[in-house]
Amino acid sequence: MKFSRLDVSFFILSTLSALWNAGAQDSCAHRCGELLGTCSCQVTCQSLGRCCPDYKEFCLQISPYSGSLMGGKDFLINNTALYPSSALKCRFKQQIITSGYVDKDGKAHCISPLLYETGFIPFEVSADDGSTFPYSGTWLSVHHSKVSDGEKCTLVNQTKWQYYGTPNTGGNLTVTWTRQTLPATHVNIEVWGYQETGDSYSENWMAEWKYLYTLARELPNTGKYSFIPVPAEGNYSTWDVGTLRIIPSSYLDGQSNIPSIWSSEHALAWHLEKDFRNDPNAWATAKCIEWDRKEELLPNFLEEIIDCPCTLAQARADTGRFHTDYGCDIEKGSVCTYHPGAVHCVRAIQASPQYGAGQQCCYDATGTQILTRDSTGGSTPDRGHDWGSPPFLKPPRIPGFSHWLYDVISFYYCCLWADNCDFYMKRRPSSDCRTYRPPRAASTFGDPHFLTFDGLNFTFNGLGEYTLVESDLTSLRVQGRTKQAHFSNGTGVQGTGLSAVAMQENNSDVIEVRYSEDLSLEVLLNQRVLNFSEQTWMDLKGLFLYSTPDQNITVMFSSGSGLEIRGNGGFLTLTILLPEKFINHTWGLFGVMNGNPEDDYTFKNKTTMSVHASPQQVFEFGASWAIENGSSLFTYDTESLLNSFFYGEKHNASFLPVFSPYEDPADPLVEEMVSCCGSDTFCRFDVLTTRSLQVGSSTRLSHQNHKLLVEHLEPVISCGWLEHPTNGRKNGTNYLLGSTIRFTCNEGYELTGSQERTCQVSGAWSGDTTQCSRVTALKQVIIIGSVFGIVGLAVLARLGYLCRKQSVRKE
Repeated sequence: MKFSRLDVSFFILSTLSALWNAGAQDSCAHRCGELLGTCSCQVTCQSLGRCCPDYKEFCLQISPYSGSLMGGKDFLINNTALYPSSALKCRFKQQIITSGYVDKDGKAHCISPLLYETGFIPFEVSADDGSTFPYSGTWLSVHHSKVSDGEKCTLVNQTKWQYYGTPNTGGNLTVTWTRQTLPATHVNIEVWGYQETGDSYSENWMAEWKYLYTLARELPNTGKYSFIPVPAEGNYSTWDVGTLRIIPSSYLDGQSNIPSIWSSEHALAWHLEKDFRNDPNAWATAKCIEWDRKEELLPNFLEEIIDCPCTLAQARADTGRFHTDYGCDIEKGSVCTYHPGAVHCVRAIQASPQYGAGQQCCYDATGTQILTRDSTGGSTPDRGHDWGSPPFLKPPRIPGFSHWLYDVISFYYCCLWADNCDFYMKRRPSSDCRTYRPPRAASTFGDPHFLTFDGLNFTFNGLGEYTLVESDLTSLRVQGRTKQAHFSNGTGVQGTGLSAVAMQENNSDVIEVRYSEDLSLEVLLNQRVLNFSEQTWMDLKGLFLYSTPDQNITVMFSSGSGLEIRGNGGFLTLTILLPEKFINHTWGLFGVMNGNPEDDYTFKNKTTMSVHASPQQVFEFGASWAIENGSSLFTYDTESLLNSFFYGEKHNASFLPVFSPYEDPADPLVEEMVSCCGSDTFCRFDVLTTRSLQVGSSTRLSHQNHKLLVEHLEPVISCGWLEHPTNGRKNGTNYLLGSTIRFTCNEGYELTGSQERTCQVSGAWSGDTTQCSRVTALKQVIIIGSVFGIVGLAVLARLGYLCRKQSVRKE
């Protein structure tokens, strides 16, 4: 019998899996690459938990697997036992080496280093003092604001910290921390500063965290320290942004990459010297003016950032391009410290391409965007995107900290510590929404029903793996896998549902979301299961990944395309959002996105059929989009998946679903179905095929959510900001279609032009430009004379009337 290379590979992998399950856990018999001699082994070996993608001897399993990019996190290597005498070295990115150690139980530990980037960072471990590094794994570096409170020390009353030294402030400041996080009897507290030096946007522009001085030494590790700030010896007044670091007292001052706890980054007002304390307003004004002069020399990043959505509904619906700004979140009570009058803000997910800039958009209780030209609580764009952007390591792309230097501390200079906010708003004006174009949405849910980008609705319940969307614009691929539905008694239904979705764009990481055997959602990154126990937000290669506590998964690609995957009634519900640039660049089950549903039934061979096709013809259309093994993004890490999808046909032609379920008036379920579903045909279809009102109800909810999403993403016309006339006022700050702005002039001025202007369908304001002109002396004389003349005539008329009346009485 002749065996193919795939058969031999599978036999070897099955044998390796059996050895693994039998307990051969101490070493790999062979390295993955040597075993199969091909990269195809990578996925399968990873699923066995043995070999790494680069064919290192061991894949390290660590706990915790993530921590702040500031470093200092002690993490345990769970699956490797080493001798306590081992000279352990941990090497990150093949260049940053930290000292590890082996505890009394033989467990290896590494210390995460100070990094200037987020995302999964490769690291290796040496047990021979750095001669060889046979062990490897990945460490998730996280934005400093997104780590748990237990990993940071807290500045009690942070507002006081940030204003300390200004009028009416003083007294004790307090630092608290979780003492168990740092296993040491005594600790030191250090002050670190952050700066970016060199010529802006050039090769020598560098980011730097620098140890400044030690605030306190040999403190008992009680978890709390209070002190009254005094100016430190030396000149540190140039360090306006920084943080505190707590370390065991056994380490040297400023020693790098050691166990530590960091505070949040903050304005170092409390350590600034006499010039600040003597006259904070004058000091801050000088800083504001200096910042303004520097900004004048920097490139205009405003020209390349995305415009804001016009309404709060659009901003919250466009999840592929915008995400909640946690500093102003309507879900958490709308505590918008820096944006008074706002109830919710969002940030653009992707940084601008050339300058790495960010966008922020804020909205009031009516859902209207707030502009800085009308209010200091308005939306402000950012020279440094708060989440940073690749390529990292170069300013202003450092996550969090570039944003602090260019957009936050400057706000303190101009707006909080001095009354010069006009300087700041001039450099950070709100973008309105005149060029904003909402994305198009498509969804699939239930047994499964499809709603295309162009609004075509149909049902395709094939059994297999299919292309949902592909695009030649960004090499976007979204693939779906279906499984057969079952009745409550376990027998099969003549229908299917979405059980897994896999996706990739360009050379990004591959994300797969699927139902596990216990019907919980499972997320895989490059064929390996992700653990969301520590992080709900992950910055990955070419995408961001977000998971809510109820396991709704959002994937945000660098193109602005977004996918939302939710578990619903035993099947997945998928929504895809694509920006306008994808028009005429999509195909698959969701059709050609071009506003014309007539060509949405485009087969893989590019032929089309009528939108009035029969359910059987629609089934043939869907089957044409079955994927092939060579293009599959899915993981086949169980025998069931291998047999059903890897070795089996991608479209199971022997499975025939119910195309048009019959509503039998005598069926007692039909009456309940009508009550549950109303006129929703998708809901009725699923109740009849699955005999489950719960499945039908889930389908109806998904359908309603899709229709609401499409409604929120309707285009809105904006006529742009209207300024009030000089020496006058305006009533209204809504600049969208149908809004009317009214104008009045100050006393002593008269209005010319239009007293009110309305935003029209054309995107232009009605009427003429409004002006308020001073009333001249001659005009005042004429007006006063006219008034007196009118009054005099009125008096004479009245007297004449009274005289006539008197003469009549005498007669």
